[in-house]
Amino acid sequence: MYICAKISYDCLKRCQSMIMNSVKKLREERLMSKAELARLAGVSPITIDRIERGEECRMETKRKILLALGFSLSDKNKVFQD
Repeated sequence: MYICAKISYDCLKRCQSMIMNSVKKLREERLMSKAELARLAGVSPITIDRIERGEECRMETKRKILLALGFSLSDKNKVFQD
């Protein structure tokens, strides 16, 4: 019982720390690969993968991704809902 409660709590904490975003959906709508988005944004494909999984990233990285997807900085909430 203790292990299940611990696992559930850890999972909940991890999910709460994740950032909701639409990067994957928008990238796929544009028929872009992770590598292509990474190249256009000037970040690594691993960074794109992490962001699509909801892990945190720096504001500068968000800015680069917004611009690479063709959004303006004022459209931030259309991509990142944090």
